[in-house]
Amino acid sequence: MKKYLNIFDFKQKVDYKTEVLSGLTVALALVPEAIAFALIPGFSPLTGLYAAFVLALVTSIFGGRPGMISGATGAVAVVFVGLILELKNTFPGIEPESILHYVFATVILAGILQIVAGFLRLGKFIRLVPHPVMFGFVNGLAIIIFMAQFPNFYQKGTDELLTGASMYTMLGLTLLTMLIIWGFPKLTKAIPSSLLAIVVVSAIVIGFGIDTLTVADTMKEGQSIQGGFPPVSIPEIPITIQSLKIIFPFALIVAVVGLTESLLTLNIIDEITETRGRGNKECVAQGTANILSGFLSGMGGCAMIGQSLINTSSGARARLSGITAAVMLLVFIMFGSGLIERLPMAALVGLMFMVAIGTFEWASFKTFRKMPNSDVIVMVLVTLITAVTHNLAIAVLFGVIISALAYSWENAKRIRARKYVDDQGIKHYEIFGPLFFGSTTLFNEKFDIQDDPEEVIIDFRESRVADMSGIEALNKLTERYAKAGKKVHLKHLSKDCIRLLKNADDIIDVNLLEDPTYKVAVDEI
Repeated sequence: MKKYLNIFDFKQKVDYKTEVLSGLTVALALVPEAIAFALIPGFSPLTGLYAAFVLALVTSIFGGRPGMISGATGAVAVVFVGLILELKNTFPGIEPESILHYVFATVILAGILQIVAGFLRLGKFIRLVPHPVMFGFVNGLAIIIFMAQFPNFYQKGTDELLTGASMYTMLGLTLLTMLIIWGFPKLTKAIPSSLLAIVVVSAIVIGFGIDTLTVADTMKEGQSIQGGFPPVSIPEIPITIQSLKIIFPFALIVAVVGLTESLLTLNIIDEITETRGRGNKECVAQGTANILSGFLSGMGGCAMIGQSLINTSSGARARLSGITAAVMLLVFIMFGSGLIERLPMAALVGLMFMVAIGTFEWASFKTFRKMPNSDVIVMVLVTLITAVTHNLAIAVLFGVIISALAYSWENAKRIRARKYVDDQGIKHYEIFGPLFFGSTTLFNEKFDIQDDPEEVIIDFRESRVADMSGIEALNKLTERYAKAGKKVHLKHLSKDCIRLLKNADDIIDVNLLEDPTYKVAVDEI
């Protein structure tokens, strides 16, 4: 039965069964991911699991996108590898416990920066990410998720592939998982197919005593996911300028990478659910979650596209699924570690393979002949950079810059002028296209100052001066007309351009009719 659930500002219909079952599925999928990401910088599995619990819980309650799942992520974990190297170079012989305190302090500072970004309403700038960059980002993430599963096909502790019966068992169980996830929804959607696949494959492995890789095998010897409620950890680091210089650059990177991945994931879930999340609110929620994670022995993180897609594909659309996932993850840590550690990795690998297949934008291949060459190049480059470097912020930034340059180049070629002389002998230049840094050269070539009559009108009704380079081009043009003893009138300029044209006041006759105004869209927190 569907009822209404009202948590804070979201009121919507909630199917309790779907939300709870989807949350349970996500919780199971979070375990190996959190462990794997914690091991990247050499942390304890519990450091990743605690982060996943805190982030999933806080962002599910306070976040701007119901149904989106946050937790410990590889993009953030990679940043800590650099921090640890910096600490070891600065403090030779530093103890692992002290390193963790610096990590927690970095996570807390990153959270503060994310909250500041939310209150400054910087979340709206995610709209500047072009669609080809989004395609590249999603495709790159799909490749990362897919490739990240291959180590599970190696012999434990080596770089050698499984052989013989071990390989056939792993492949068979993985394919069975994928088959259930693909086929079961065709019969019924009463139970999430992902959860059913994990339960069925786990029951086969445990029931028949099949020898295959389990969650416990992915951890180092002596490690376990068994623990209690996340312990409070006040970072014990020297409060000095030196400490700030060490952690601030890494905190800034964590904040930027986390918000970039979170806001892009938010946009993707928006498209899937055909609703709209609130970017600035998500920034504040991510920051709050990271601050609490740092104080509760967690490594920090951000939104997880894989787990978010598992959640939405299972039918979850509300906050309850994320809350359930977080609570169940804590239950696993406190009471169910023995059972979770026996889960076969083949079931989780099969699940993540299906997530990767579902994440990849296969439709992007169909657009190759329809999209401009520049967009295709951007999409491919962002995909490759994301897949190779795992640095999502750099990949997206690179894509935005290339897209902006391509756009500037195309618009630079579009500026043109229609010319005629009226009955009074005044020459008119009607400008079309934007005047900005890329088009100033072509703009100047449109004018014949020496042969023009004594009076000239330049009409910007169909154009706009977009930046200081355009304004400087206008200043120089009016100065050249003045030196030639001729008068120029600039018509239909916007007010912001008029205010900046101070150096040409004595020779400008401005018509303010049809003056356009330009504003940036504003998001609510």
